[in-house]
Amino acid sequence: MSVLQTGVDPNSADFAAHRAAMLEKLTELDTEQAKAVAGGGPKYVERHRKRGKMLPRERIELLLDPDTPFLELSTLAAWGTDYPVGAGMVTGIGRISGTECLITANDPTVRGGASNPWTLKKALRCHQIALENRLPLVNLVESGGADLPSQKEIFIPGGALFRDLTRLSAAGIPTLSVVFGNSTAGGAYVPGMSDHVVMIDERSKVFLGGPPLVKMATGEESDDESLGGARMHARVSGLADHFAVDEADALHRARQIVARLEWRKQGPGTSADVVEPPKYDEEELLGIVPADLRQPFDPREVIARVVDGSDFDEVKPLYGPSLVTGWARIHGYPVGILANAQGVLFSQEAQKATQFIQWANQRDIPLLFLHNTTGYMVGKEYEQGGIIKHGAMMINAVSNSRVPHLSVLVGASYGAGHYGMCGRAYDPRFLFAWPSAKSAVMGPQQLAGVLSLVARAAAVSRGQAYDEEADAGLRAMVEQQIESESLPMFLSGRLYDDGVIDPRDTRTVLGLCLSAVHSAPIQGARGGYGVFRM
Repeated sequence: MSVLQTGVDPNSADFAAHRAAMLEKLTELDTEQAKAVAGGGPKYVERHRKRGKMLPRERIELLLDPDTPFLELSTLAAWGTDYPVGAGMVTGIGRISGTECLITANDPTVRGGASNPWTLKKALRCHQIALENRLPLVNLVESGGADLPSQKEIFIPGGALFRDLTRLSAAGIPTLSVVFGNSTAGGAYVPGMSDHVVMIDERSKVFLGGPPLVKMATGEESDDESLGGARMHARVSGLADHFAVDEADALHRARQIVARLEWRKQGPGTSADVVEPPKYDEEELLGIVPADLRQPFDPREVIARVVDGSDFDEVKPLYGPSLVTGWARIHGYPVGILANAQGVLFSQEAQKATQFIQWANQRDIPLLFLHNTTGYMVGKEYEQGGIIKHGAMMINAVSNSRVPHLSVLVGASYGAGHYGMCGRAYDPRFLFAWPSAKSAVMGPQQLAGVLSLVARAAAVSRGQAYDEEADAGLRAMVEQQIESESLPMFLSGRLYDDGVIDPRDTRTVLGLCLSAVHSAPIQGARGGYGVFRM
C-alpha cells in the first residue's frame, strides 16, 4: 500500500485561520440553502399542510428506503435571480426498494409548483443524469404547469422535458410519475409520457385544459373530477395505472413499482470486500484550503482524507509536479485522480494528464478531477515551448474520454484550465464545488488589470492623457463584479455545478456518485481521439 503521509498540523495558526474562513462560508451556505427548504414561506406551507398534504422533502423521505442517504442536487438553483432559491423543485438521487433512482419533486408551496425557467433547467439536468447513468426516474408531481409570465423562456425549450421522458423509456430506463395534485396543461404530459403512473383519489388532477379553458374553447361545462380526476383516469381514460387512497398509499405503491422493476446495475461495481476509511479525520478538510486562493496547498492532503485507507498510488510524481495523478478507491470503487497542485498548468502537466486519461480509458476506470488551477501558463517561453498544442492535447483527451468523469472545484478554476480539468461544458457526470471555490475566465485582479492595460494602450494610440482616477474606479468595479460572479453560490444558482457541498461530505458525495455511475456500463474510449498535435 502507498498510504499518504500528512503534513497538516490542526494546532497551527494557519490551520485555524483556514478553518475559521471555511466555517464562515459554510454558515453563509446554510443560510442560502435554508431559503430553498423554506419553499414559498410560512403562509403557503401552512396552507399546504391544512390541505392534509406533505411537503416535497417529506414525500421523498417516505419514498426512500429507511436510513439511507439522499444526495440532493442543485439546491441553490435560481440563486441570485428574480426567482425563488431552489427553483420550486427538489431533485436528487436516493435508494428506493434497493434501487438507486433519480427523484424530482415539485414544491407546490412555491407558486403552486409552477415551472419557471430555472425549474426547467433543473429538471433537464436531472433527465441528463438519469440517461447517462441509467437511473430510473421518479417524478413526484404537483404543478400547475408553466409560470405563465415566464412563458417566453419556458414554452419552446420546455418541449425537451417530454422528449427526454420518451428517450429515457426508449433506452429502457423506467420512468414513474406519482401525481399528488395538479398536473395540468403541458404538465399533463409528464404522467402522460411516463411508463408508470400513480394517482390519488380526490387529489390528483391531470388534464390538458381545466374547466375554465374548456368552457372558453368549447362552451362545455365540466368539473375537475370528471375532466381529470384520479377515478376517471383509473376507470375511463386508463392513464392511471395505480389508484391510491392518500399520499402515503401512493408512495407505498411507487416503492412497489420500483421493487418490481428487478433493476440491475450494468457497471462492474466495487471490487473491495471491506472498505477501509481514510486514516485522517474528515474534519481536517476544513483547514486545508486557504481563504486566499493565491496561496498554494497540497491536494494530497485532500486526497488523503477522501480515498479508502488514504491509499494513493501516485503516477509520474517527478514529472509535471503541478498536477498530481494517481490511482485510488473511494467506497471500494476504483478511480483515477487528477488534482492541481500549484495552480498553473505547464506543458509537462498537460502531457502528463493526457497520458493518464488514456490509461484510465484503457482500464475502464472513472476519473476524478480536483480543481485548483489558474489555467495554462502564458509567456513567450511557454508559447514557444508549445503550451497551446499541449493544452489542446489535454482538452482533446478530456473531451473524447468515455469513462465517467467526476469534478470537484476545491479552489480556483480559471481560464482554459477549467476546461482541461473537465469543467461543466465537458459533461462530467457530476460536478460539485466547495464553498472555497472560485471560477471565471481569470482572477478578478488579473481581469481588471487586463482591461486597464487595454484602455491605457488605446489612450496612448490616440495621443490622449490617461485618466488614472477613472482607471482606478473601473478596476475596482470590475474586480467587484468578477469576484461576485466567480463565487460558488452564483455559479450554482445558474446550474454550473450540481451543488455546493461541505468539504467534510466530499467522500460520501463521491461515493454516492460513483455508485450511481456504475448503474450504467463503464467503458473507456478505444481509440476514437482526434489528431493530437505533437
